[in-house]
Formats: sequence, C-alpha cells, structure tokens
Amino acid sequence: MNLLEQITENGVVAVIRGATENNIIQITKALHAGGIKGIEITVETPKVLSLIEKVAAEMGDKVIVGAGTVLDPETARAAIMAGSKFIFSPTVNPETIKMTKRYGVISVPGALTPTEILTGYEHGADIIKVFPANIVGPGYIKDIHGPLPHIPLMPTGGIDINNIGYYIKAGAVAAGVGSTLVNTKKEVNEEFCRALTEKSELFVQAVLNARQIL
Repeated sequence: MNLLEQITENGVVAVIRGATENNIIQITKALHAGGIKGIEITVETPKVLSLIEKVAAEMGDKVIVGAGTVLDPETARAAIMAGSKFIFSPTVNPETIKMTKRYGVISVPGALTPTEILTGYEHGADIIKVFPANIVGPGYIKDIHGPLPHIPLMPTGGIDINNIGYYIKAGAVAAGVGSTLVNTKKEVNEEFCRALTEKSELFVQAVLNARQIL
C-alpha cells in the first residue's frame, strides 16, 4: 500500500499549528497511539523544518508527516528536503504542485469552487483539499462529485467529531482536522496527550463507522 492509499484508508489527517521542538514528538506519538497516520505541520510554525525532520527521524514509517499552508514551490522543496511526504496548500498554485510532483511527493492543494477543484486536479494534484469546508458543508462534497466523481476530495476547516462522518458519507476520501483535535494553546503534558489519544480514536472510529453504512 502506497502512502496516498494509507492516508485515504486512515481517513484523518491531523493539522498541527503552533507546535514546538519540545512537544512535537509528544503530540505525534499521542496521535499515532490513537490510530492517526497523517500528520500535517503548518509552515508558519517557527522552526518548522526542524519539526518535520524530528518527526520523520523519530517516527519513521509509523506516521506520514507532511507540510501544510505551503504557498510557493520554494517552501515546498524545503519541506520535502526536510522529510515531508505530502504538501498541503490553502490555494491552487500550479508551480507548487509541479515542484511537489517532481519529487514524487503527494500534492494536496486547497480549492473551493468547481473551477478551482478541476484546475488543481488537472495540474497534477493527488487530492483536492476542499477549504474552508465549514462554509459549504458535507452536501457540497456530494454535489461536486456529481459532475466530478473522479476527483478525490478532502474537506478541511471546521471538521469536528460531530460532522466528520457526514463528510465521509458524502464522498470525502479523508478529512483534515485542526484545533478541534490538536489545540496547542493548551499545555502539552501527560493529561493532554492522553486526551489527544482518546480523541484520535474517536475520529478514526467515526470515519470507519461512516464508511460501513455507506
């Protein structure tokens, strides 16, 4: 099973903002213990390349680490050199997609309209991140798949334990989950990590349940 298949089979990508070199491994291990495979570290995070390197070195193939909020090909390449296995972007930037695919890495640009979604896919994206998903809701995924059934969609933005199943049932291959799962504004301690593992298990189970009743 390749990395793209692992991400879509798992169904949840944890979006981590504001982590530090001191807590990124704790957070990643807690997510992994809860069954989450995809770990996105956003590039506006200070020392983000070091964080990606740490996760890649420490966790190996236990998780799939990637970079998020990537706006340009230069940042994409730097993140890939640091160990990123996927590149997430909030928008469609053809040069970023091109750079990502040049290195054989998974490309997931963000788009919202049908034109943006198709444009990103035609430029070589593996999955389209429907962002911000909370603006359109789960029904939008189903509606887009009417004319564009061949394009894998990953809603991100406003995904929580109460709605992730609806997005999966609507046809999403996975979902990106941010602060409703990993809230780095809280102190990252043993209690935080235990709760994070429990939440991760709930998200993974919600995806599994949704797929079983499709």
